[in-house]
Amino acid sequence: MHWWSWLILIVLLVGAFLLGGLVYRVREVRSAGTPVIFRALPAGTDRGWRHGSVHYTERALVYYRLSSLRPGPTAMLSRRHVELLGRRAPEGTEREIMDPDMVVLALRESGPGLRSGEYEMAMDPILVTAFLSWLEARSPRRSRRPGSAA
Repeated sequence: MHWWSWLILIVLLVGAFLLGGLVYRVREVRSAGTPVIFRALPAGTDRGWRHGSVHYTERALVYYRLSSLRPGPTAMLSRRHVELLGRRAPEGTEREIMDPDMVVLALRESGPGLRSGEYEMAMDPILVTAFLSWLEARSPRRSRRPGSAA
């Protein structure tokens, strides 16, 4: 076999591995969690939106970007330190990637030892209710003992 035949074989194997990883990621992300469209701020008016899913854990909102090969989550927002800033309907060109009845939530995560950040998350109205229930069900900060993990 010539050297270029080996090169073609290696390229094909790497491509098959990456494609398999992407298919696995899409299947896993879609099979569990809540479908959302998510972006970190600051971003342009219609920039930065990515499809994915969020998983609610006891400690965090965990976001998995749909089209990523990253094995773990794309973003994690601490349940204890996430704050709902407001909600709105999709605007302008956002309506091209979102259903018209979706709700866009503005979120902020800030707290000691955390990088402060702002995010927007778009989801169906029924899913907003579930998110708000999860967020409001966290135990109040004053009921925790000092130094306890949240």
